[in-house]
Parts: sequence; C-alpha cells; structure tokens
Amino acid sequence: MGLLEHIQSPTDLRAIPQGKLPELAEEIRARIIQVVSAGGGHLASNLGVTELTIALHRCFDFSTDRLLFDVGHQCYPHKLLTGRDSRFESIRKVGGLSGFPAREESEFDLFNVGHAGTAIATAVGLARGDSAMNRRARAVALVGDASIVNGVAFEGLNQAGTLKRQFLVVLNDNKWGISVSQGAVAEQLAKFRSSNMYEDIKQRTRNLLDKLPLVGKPMFEMLDHLKEGIKATVSPHQIFEEMGFQYIGPIDGHDIKHLIEMLELIRDVQHPVLLHVHTQKGRGCDWATADPGKFHSPKAFSVRNGKVTMPAGSTKSWTRAFVDSLIELAKKNKKIHALTAAMPDGTGLNLFEEAYPERYLDVGIAESCTVDIAAGMARAGLRPVVAVYSTFLQRAFDQIFQEVSLQGLPVLFCLDRAGLVGGDGPVHHGFLDITYLRGLPGMVLMAPADELELKEAMRFGLTLDSAAAVRYPRDSVPSPLPGQCPPFELGVSREVRSGDAATILSYGITTNEALAAAELLAAQQVEVRVINARFARPIDRAMVAEVFSDQKPVVITEEHSTAGGFGSAVLEAVQELGLGAGAIKRLGIPPDRFVAHGSRQGQLAEVGLDAAGIASAVQELLGRDSQKGVASSADALKQGATLKR
Repeated sequence: MGLLEHIQSPTDLRAIPQGKLPELAEEIRARIIQVVSAGGGHLASNLGVTELTIALHRCFDFSTDRLLFDVGHQCYPHKLLTGRDSRFESIRKVGGLSGFPAREESEFDLFNVGHAGTAIATAVGLARGDSAMNRRARAVALVGDASIVNGVAFEGLNQAGTLKRQFLVVLNDNKWGISVSQGAVAEQLAKFRSSNMYEDIKQRTRNLLDKLPLVGKPMFEMLDHLKEGIKATVSPHQIFEEMGFQYIGPIDGHDIKHLIEMLELIRDVQHPVLLHVHTQKGRGCDWATADPGKFHSPKAFSVRNGKVTMPAGSTKSWTRAFVDSLIELAKKNKKIHALTAAMPDGTGLNLFEEAYPERYLDVGIAESCTVDIAAGMARAGLRPVVAVYSTFLQRAFDQIFQEVSLQGLPVLFCLDRAGLVGGDGPVHHGFLDITYLRGLPGMVLMAPADELELKEAMRFGLTLDSAAAVRYPRDSVPSPLPGQCPPFELGVSREVRSGDAATILSYGITTNEALAAAELLAAQQVEVRVINARFARPIDRAMVAEVFSDQKPVVITEEHSTAGGFGSAVLEAVQELGLGAGAIKRLGIPPDRFVAHGSRQGQLAEVGLDAAGIASAVQELLGRDSQKGVASSADALKQGATLKR
C-alpha cells in the first residue's frame, strides 16, 4: 500500500517522515496521470505544483488557516491530500468531484474558483474578516499559471501591502499560463529565473537557517537579514517590495525540504510576504514538460513506452472552424488583427499567429486590458477580433461598455465555449453573454448554426461600423443546415424547415437539435416549422410578427440563460409590436441554479435542449402525450436512424 492511500486528511500527511515526501509526490503525480489519461482534465499545472502543495499542507493547518487558489485548475494535489483520493476517478464526471475547488466537497475548499486573479483580494478579505472576528488564522494565496499579471491580482497586492498581520502570497512561477506567459512582468520574472542568483539565495538561506537561535531575535529581524542577502543579487527596486511585501525568492518549487524550511521560517511573520517559487509545468513527464500547452487540459490519452497517443477528433471543432474562417478573411483584409487573453490554443489563435505573427497579440490573463487594446486598435483604423471564452468575457464588461460600445467602435468579439461546456462545469459555462451584451447600444449579437454560417457571421461582423459578437459552443461543428446558406443581413432570420403545427424558434447551435426534434415529431405526424434566428440583437421583428400572428404554439430555444437572453428579446419584441400570442415555451439554461459538471450532451438533456426535450416541449404545448411518441422516436434515432434534412 502506498503513502497516498493512507492520507484521509492533511493530519495524516504531517505524520509521514519528511524523507518520504518525495516518494509521496511521485505517487500523487502517478495518480493524476492515471485519472486524467482515462477521462481528461487539467494535467501539466497539477504535475508542477505537487511538491509545493505538499509543503503548504505540511506547514499550515488549513482546517483553520486559509488557503485561497488562483486559477483553480491547479487543485488536484490539494484534493488528493484532503481526503478525496478514493473519489478521484469521478473528477469532472456527473455526480463526481469538480475539477476546481468546490465548497460543497470539503472544508478545505473556501471558494469555487475557476477564473484567475482573484485569490489575493479574497484572501485580503478573509484576513481582515478573521482579524475583526479575533480568529487566529493564517492567510495564504497560491497564485499560479501567470495570473499574477491580472489587474485584480495587482489590486489585491495593493490592498494586501497595507495589512499589519501575517499574509503570505505564494507566486507559483512556471513560465506558463495556459500558454507561455506574456508581458513585462513575465519578462522580469524570467530574468530572475535565468540568472545565477537562485543557488546563491538558496545557500544564503541555508546558512541563515543553520545560524538561527531557537530563542532570541524576533522573527522579523531574522527575515531582515535574509532580505538583505537576497537584495545582494536582486535589484532592490522590486515591484513587490514597493507594494509593501517582503519579497523572497525565487526558490526551487520541487525541493520539498527547502520549501518546508522556508515556509516554516516565514509562516508567522506579521507582515505581508511574497514567496516566489519556480516550478516546472508538467514536472515528472518528459512529454508534458516538452509541450505544457498541449497537456494543460487534454482529453483522454494513453501512454505506452513513454509515448503519448491522443485520439484524433473525428469531426471538426467550432474552434478550428473559427480560426480557419479568420485566417481566410485576414488574407483579404490586412486590417484584421487578432487578440487573445492567454488562450491561444483554446481559441485557435495559435494557428492565426503562425499565419500572421505581426497581426496577433496575446495580452496574458488580462481580459479587460485586451478589450481596451482592441478599442485602441479600432480607433486607429484596424479591425480587431477578440477571441475569448464567453465566461471570461464577463471580466471585461465595463471595458466593452465604456471603451467600445460608447465610442461606437467596430470590435468583433468571437465567443468560444458559449453555452454548456461539459466537465469544466459552472465556472466555465458561458450562459450570460446575451444578457449583458444586448443592452449595449449598437451591439450586434449573432449565433451561427453550422460552419458556413460561422464564416458568414464573421464576414458580416467585420463590415459593421459598430461592435458585434459571435457565439459558438465547445463542440464539433454539425452537418450543414439544409439548403443554401444565405449571407447574413442585419436582423434577418432563416427558415430551415417548414411545418404548420407549431414553430421552433432557435438561436444558433440549438437549431440543429430543433431539426432533430422536428424529425422525431414528424414520425408522429406532427409537422413543425424550424427557424434559425441568427440574431439576438437586432431581433427579426418581421419574422416575430409573422410567427406570432397565427396564435400557433412556439417553442424558443437557446443555449443560454432564459433570464434576459434570446427568448426574452423575442417576448419583448412581441410586446412592442402589440401582438397577441398563443402557447409559448422557452427552453434554455435555468436561471435559478448552476448546471453541474458532466458530459455536454448530458447537460443539454438535463435542461431540455436535446432533440427529445425540444420535441417534448412542442407536444406539451400541443396537448399531446409527451412521453409515448417521443420516447419511441428517440430510441429509433439511437439505433441509427438517419435524419432526413
């Protein structure tokens, strides 16, 4: 039996002899590789943070002390050390562990964390709250994967520097975010790492530790000696020092003995300390360290004789369809520039960079800054395209309002991972972009239903004199809609199937499930019309007037919250046009709860956005038995029946 199997809580970790901890680290890595290779998940970051996580749990008691994660995907070793090893195979699966810290799972998870930049500020709040409540709880913010460059992180540093109590920020510096770190701060950290100062600092630290008396000088005075030693090899004008922190490092994040020595030395210092730890993303696997970006969050893979095999996708992804379209459009329009916030692989812009490196910019984990830079580019006459996950664009809403919409600037936002995202769960679902964008004057909102429509939506968006957004899911592109793909015209929808019993009015990707639902209904002699709205803003008012004038049932579908989304826009148009309406049902992501992690297809079924759910909604409105006919038709489809389009 290994060491990991005996750990039910960090108390068990602290009982393990220190000399055995490197062995434990390798067991943790093996466990993570075993589970991620079988089901996918975040790999390289967790392999890199293993020793650091062991050292933190060894030196602090986070049942009373506070551990705040930045970029929560680096929490796998933490989960294994806090009693969740027996359930680790369930990570990211329905009913299983979350791939991120989750309050409902453990007392050791203080926040459900999926975005970057927040740990320092929330730790400041906890520190102030604990002090006000007379609790003796240490505060530790673990910052990693380049999130230190985020604006909120610096705002947190600014506030933390005023604290007159213990406060530790551990900067896990692995040279990478999800991709290679970007910006001046990253370059400065690289200079620290690449110099010869680490060995000098390490030796100075060991010498100091050897000389420390068990009693005598106060801890802060001892640290002042260490600080002066560090400053002999590091510029005294460190940005962290200027913000009120005592800066220590960089130290080797894989040397457990030294990590523990350092953490024990500084854990009770009564002023803010920043410990700069250098780790290797993908540590322990040559194939992961060789390509940390590829193994940041891989799908399932196999390892044989040190060689990794990842199954090739059988169909094209929306992400690849987006970047292919962008590259094609950029060939004809030299004003097109592409921007990302630390997600070149995830958004597909790594391929754009290969084609047009001089027209590509990775701003790092700084979405607000990315939007402002895009606004400046647009004001200078370029046509900037910001590729970003829907959930991450929420961080830049004020900049979209102030610097883009208010100025009437033509920035095109391409929103990947719009809708339900599967295993990443609530922290990454993109279910609010329609709600918060459609209130902005001049904003045009589009959603394609297939690859041809995606290209046409982008082409159209790049002709506008105002901002526009195109949303698409984390999925494979479906087969083309029936018939020719007409060009996009402002606020004009597209009928993709005729029928007289009811209408399914769909937005974007839900059109495909609507067509499948229409086939299920046709098998029960119910012919329904399917309309692909294409636009959530402006709404096709002529279409709305025509659809709602005959009082026939209408089912509205969108892979977005039903609160303030596409369906809300349709009903607003109905009211503004003074129309009566027959039976209406809106299908979308429920606004009163978060949809848990699991498979994307399972999530669609859960909220009623799969073919069977949409067909059932139509039959409900028609007053028919929604179980009998649909169930048999759905079974037929599962057995291989081909939809006729």
